[in-house]
Amino acid sequence: MKSNEERDGESASRNHLVFAYYVTGHGFGHATRVVEVVRHLIIAGHDVHVVTGAPDFVFTSEIQSPRLFIRKVLLDCGAVQADALTVDRLASLEKYSETAVVPRDSILETEVEWLNSIKADLVVSDVVPVACRAAADAGVRSVCVTNFSWDFIYAEYVMAAGSHHRSIVWQIAEDYSHSEFLIRLPGYCPMPAFRDVIDVPLVVRRLHGSRNEVRKELGIGDDVKLVILNFGGQPAGWKLKEEYLPSGWLCLVCGASDTQELPPNFVKLAKDAYTPDLIAASDCMLGKIGYGTVSEALAYKLPFVFVRRDYFNEESFLRNMLEYYQGGVEMIRRDLLTGHWKPYLERAISLTPCYEGGINGGEVAAQILQETATGKNYTPDKLSGVRRLCDAIILGFQLQRVPGRDICIPDWYASAENELGISSVPTSQKTEINPLMNSCTKDFEILHGDLQGFPDTIMFVKSLAELDTAYESERNAEKHLMREHKAAAGLFNWEEEIFVARAPGRLDVMGGIADYSGSLVLQMPIREACHVAVQRNHPSKHRLWKHALARQQAEGQGSTPVLEIVSYGSELSNRGPTFDMDLSDFLDGERPMSYEKARKYFSQDPSQKWAAYVAGTILVLMTELGVRFEDSISMLVSSAVPEGKGVSSSASVEVASMSAIAAAHGLSISPRDLALLCQKVENHIVGAPCGVMDQMTSACGEANKLLAMVCQPAEIIGLVEIPSHIRFWGIDSGIRHSIGGADYGSVRIGAFMGCKMIKSIASSMLPQSLPSANGVNLDELEDDNVELLEAEASLDYLCNLTPHRYEALYAKMLPETMLGDTFLSKYGDHNDSVTVIDHRRDYGVRAPARHPIYENFRVKAFKALLTSATSDEQLIALGELLYQCHFSYSACGLGSDGTDRLVKLVQEMQHSKLSKSEDGTLYGAKITGGGSGGTICVIGRNCQRSSEQILEVQNRYKSATGYLPFVFEGSSPGAGKFGYLKIRRTIPN
Repeated sequence: MKSNEERDGESASRNHLVFAYYVTGHGFGHATRVVEVVRHLIIAGHDVHVVTGAPDFVFTSEIQSPRLFIRKVLLDCGAVQADALTVDRLASLEKYSETAVVPRDSILETEVEWLNSIKADLVVSDVVPVACRAAADAGVRSVCVTNFSWDFIYAEYVMAAGSHHRSIVWQIAEDYSHSEFLIRLPGYCPMPAFRDVIDVPLVVRRLHGSRNEVRKELGIGDDVKLVILNFGGQPAGWKLKEEYLPSGWLCLVCGASDTQELPPNFVKLAKDAYTPDLIAASDCMLGKIGYGTVSEALAYKLPFVFVRRDYFNEESFLRNMLEYYQGGVEMIRRDLLTGHWKPYLERAISLTPCYEGGINGGEVAAQILQETATGKNYTPDKLSGVRRLCDAIILGFQLQRVPGRDICIPDWYASAENELGISSVPTSQKTEINPLMNSCTKDFEILHGDLQGFPDTIMFVKSLAELDTAYESERNAEKHLMREHKAAAGLFNWEEEIFVARAPGRLDVMGGIADYSGSLVLQMPIREACHVAVQRNHPSKHRLWKHALARQQAEGQGSTPVLEIVSYGSELSNRGPTFDMDLSDFLDGERPMSYEKARKYFSQDPSQKWAAYVAGTILVLMTELGVRFEDSISMLVSSAVPEGKGVSSSASVEVASMSAIAAAHGLSISPRDLALLCQKVENHIVGAPCGVMDQMTSACGEANKLLAMVCQPAEIIGLVEIPSHIRFWGIDSGIRHSIGGADYGSVRIGAFMGCKMIKSIASSMLPQSLPSANGVNLDELEDDNVELLEAEASLDYLCNLTPHRYEALYAKMLPETMLGDTFLSKYGDHNDSVTVIDHRRDYGVRAPARHPIYENFRVKAFKALLTSATSDEQLIALGELLYQCHFSYSACGLGSDGTDRLVKLVQEMQHSKLSKSEDGTLYGAKITGGGSGGTICVIGRNCQRSSEQILEVQNRYKSATGYLPFVFEGSSPGAGKFGYLKIRRTIPN
């Protein structure tokens, strides 16, 4: 078997790729949609080995190429039908057990051997579970392409059959978890087994001929109404009769038996007839709902008369899609069998199906598969726990349906999916219309930028449109609004442009409080983000709140530039929802006011101190870049990054605010420079002594990658791919964290004290110093050692000192603690511009100085291990580094009961007997960021069992503390990658 390195190298150097495409044994529908994806892969010059139980002609009639290889193997059975309209649930489970469970070991052995024999670059499954596990065992990446998964289908069968077959569902879900991601087709069912999703348009077979050409070939005139009966496995003994059709109608019958006799107005089609052409040539279709029939009916705007099937679990989702686009008419089963067709057919041809979305899903999926096979790592949003929960809830609803009657899936399912974290196709491939996105484009004209499919951005833009409506309602006294929404409703002039920026929070994977000492740090931007909308207006056109207008009138200064800010979420914390000021308040004569004065200005009212994070960006741009702000500015801040959790809510607000302001004023600032400017906001105006890693990650990060940066002061050295088998979570302790707190500041001061002492000790050891320095024999010093001492005597960053040098020369010379006054008397200053030493306070020195020296080493080791060979030893070592970091925080005094308890729970989970017997999946945890509360970072194997263990940690923590911790999972790009939106309200006619 090839190693991953060999495989990657080989793929990159070849002009064509080898795909192994597994097709489920459940009907022809899967095979026909696979044909379209395979066709595009072969057009691109690749070899495709199709593993299927379907007849060869399904593939060879569309693809005549030596690059197509068909291997007749059946590795699952789908759903066994008792009759044409009823699934036999127990028989389905028993058949699957017989087909895929009993011979599982031999199947895996055979498939692994075969995959290696064809040197497969990628395994694609639609949607054979064991194919994903075989791919993993063979060291080949795998991707699934489907609208439903068998764990979802079989789950309800188990409800009826009892617990005997329950393990089948868990095994299938575990098999799917080996898939890197799911290419999800429209009309999808909940599929919580998949951790990543990329949505694509409908996969539809192409047309070979036009409607007129097909009808001419069949000898059917335009005046004839044509219905196609697309009904595989027709009911036994069912005899079609002439009177079933209205006068002047003709029916094309698919799948009729050779012996079946048909009346004159029914036409038997050949078994290999090309159905898409016939569908496009018809006036309506009659049949059973399946992905193939629904997708082609929508694609070719053909009304579809359908009959429900019992226990066909994907049906309700496809039916909702069909009816949403006004293309479906439901026929009662009794009327189908008794031939009472006329009212349904006449109703169907009165419909005007309105699907306008993409139908090139085969091409889009093929492109994604090619890029994946060549080594590209697609980084859609990781499936959030909330999105999975949404899927699980719908699955639960589906399982509780009354036998013989489908439930109606709640209306909020589609919108919740978009709100809570779907993945999206790369921008160039998004051709299917998302209803919410479509609504946004109706509400606003997008003049610059792209929504990029981000559900939170779509919802934010949608909320702006709702403000316009709310403003008019409030003016007409028709609606009472919350204070912050009332203020926001009158914030913008809807005839002018609005600029929107987005910046995420971050999960501190490694580095944490060592950033201010110059360490390498590894940070992951999280899914939760802050959005800021900015509009600039001439002061004479600016909508002023009544109190601001009264202030200007009282001062008799006429229309002057004013800053107005509304911040959502004020009801969740003790702060005011609005802030306003005259922009002239930022001036001290002709020059910008000092940062110290600004800090005092924003501290006057504790309920409005939050505005320093937002408005402070304007003063920094004035001071550092000389920008003059002559227009009034309106700002709306909406952040989903929770405060006080240690995931950089403040940095996300600063970065989003400055990004939006820069965009509105035509300022071109690189993401790195913008992050450094935002750090000045927090250090000098807010007064929080943070390092720069938070702002850098929020500005420069990329989804599902770790930003690697050496904080000297801020050198980004690259983005580190998160291996597909590794996953990170953040778990909130519920204890509020603040880098403005005394603990963080005192530890930072202690580290700078230690650095100053080490420099002093090194200087005293140099030959030009005392003849014998601290007991060191200077005659024994070699030239290299002298150079080291010289470097350490002028140490700029504590992290540039290696652990072995620290232990050899300095560890025992640093005091455990030192009084501030004693340090100042002996050393003068600690050389940190953002903290002040309290003369009367005793500061820890040894532990705060030791932490960044060892942390820098740990981060370098962590980064190297991420690229090492996949193994349990790799994960154990990565986890150990997190544990070491956590206990080093504790030694500095930055632990907390909550974070310590969470880390201990992860340890217990890792080392429990059950985890060892079932291959435990959590490997390590640490406190993050500034410590003293907030969130922990957990590393584990990327599989379903890990999610279960994270849930167990949550529940155990709640049992012990009464607090159910929030879990952060998933990632999104930084502000630089997002860019900005420039939008203008579309005024209704």
